[in-house]
Amino acid sequence: MASVRPRRRVRRARLTVALAAVILVIAALVALLGSGGGHPGLPLPGIGRPARPGDPFAYIPSREADFQARAVAGSENVLFSKSPGGATATAARVAAFRPLIDRATAGTGIDPNLLEGIVFVESAGRPDVIAGTDPADASGLTQILAQTGQSLLGMHINLARSRQLTDRIGAAYAAGRANVAVLLERQRAQIDDRFDPRKALAATVRYLKLAEQHFGRADLAVVSYHMGIGNLQQVLDDYDGGRSVPYTQLYFDTSPGHHGAAYDLLAGFGDDSSLYYWRVLGAVQIMHLYRTDPHALALLSTLELDADTNADVLHPPDPAQSFASPNALYDAYNSRTLVRLPSDPARLGLAYSRSIGSLASSLHVPAALYYGLRPAALDMLVELAARVRTLSGGAAPLILASAVLDEQYAQQVANPYTGATTGYSFQIFRRYRTRAQALAFQAMLDRLQALDLIAWERTPTTIDIAVASDASRAIVNGP
Repeated sequence: MASVRPRRRVRRARLTVALAAVILVIAALVALLGSGGGHPGLPLPGIGRPARPGDPFAYIPSREADFQARAVAGSENVLFSKSPGGATATAARVAAFRPLIDRATAGTGIDPNLLEGIVFVESAGRPDVIAGTDPADASGLTQILAQTGQSLLGMHINLARSRQLTDRIGAAYAAGRANVAVLLERQRAQIDDRFDPRKALAATVRYLKLAEQHFGRADLAVVSYHMGIGNLQQVLDDYDGGRSVPYTQLYFDTSPGHHGAAYDLLAGFGDDSSLYYWRVLGAVQIMHLYRTDPHALALLSTLELDADTNADVLHPPDPAQSFASPNALYDAYNSRTLVRLPSDPARLGLAYSRSIGSLASSLHVPAALYYGLRPAALDMLVELAARVRTLSGGAAPLILASAVLDEQYAQQVANPYTGATTGYSFQIFRRYRTRAQALAFQAMLDRLQALDLIAWERTPTTIDIAVASDASRAIVNGP
């Protein structure tokens, strides 16, 4: 009998080991299933590094050309989205006036390319267009106000007669009598110089010459064509006592916390006057592509028009790839293509909404799967929050409404935001503790878009922000 007991002990020991192994296997399966379809668990969120002291987007004089190039790229979407018939059609109309433009600028020192860019921006190459219904408003190929044309530029403008003819022209087109309308337009051009392309171009050259004599700079002359000489001079007065400086410096070296009076004046113009110069330069580039590389212009137009912002253009040479499913998100985290949102948002001036990943259960994955972004987008989010906190002088956080999605998740959302499934985009709720915070946030949106580092859209409840793929480099090295 004594010899039997050790065998029983051995059997019991083996059974205990086997049961333990089974329990471990079951536990592992439960862990795998709980993490989403057999995937390893998500990486833990890290401790977010606060933004470095100072402004990484501050103007650097030695890099003026870089700032200007970014401003042009960040401001030209409207040239594609708002051009009648598209940018290529507008370029074709504008190009038809190039012989007149060359003659108007010959011997004046005015760059014909800039004048052509003004025509593109002002009228899209339509010599009879009026900004409104009254010819007293900006009219003609270069959109000159009647008062400016009469008092400053010496133009012959019979405003009363121009109004009469304009009404008759509208009635003729409405009645389907286009041939009559064309004859009336010719009559109007004889009594209102703004509708005569040759005279309108000559008047615009006279304005640019006057403005250049006043400011001593061609770029400021172009800016003043839309902003007005007096308004621009006031900005310069507020910036540095009236001294003329490059417009790139004037624009990027002002902010709510730096040359604040000049910034407030620039930002306060409600007609995008502060962006006018960048758009003229953008039009110059479009005209160059139209003549030298129409294929590149067509491709750029497609990218610009794929969304209401220039989000796709932020990822050259090709648009950013989307994540198709939760499985793709798991793989992206494991390869560090995506990174988890930091675990200490309050320290970074952020708060995370419970709406993030709120629909994840319908896909049988954890909500934590949607608490992530591409590294460039996360870096920008942290910098944006830090700059808003600094400029507003407060500790209230920006509230993150949503981060990365996958295409399966996005199908459950009524209106997914642009770029949501690429990991380069996020949403911030439009909930601000103070007016100062709201103004600081708007200032940063405008500045970062002007630097071509983000594109953004406003919805009733959120600001949707798409981030450029080179944002991390720009934050470290400057734009």
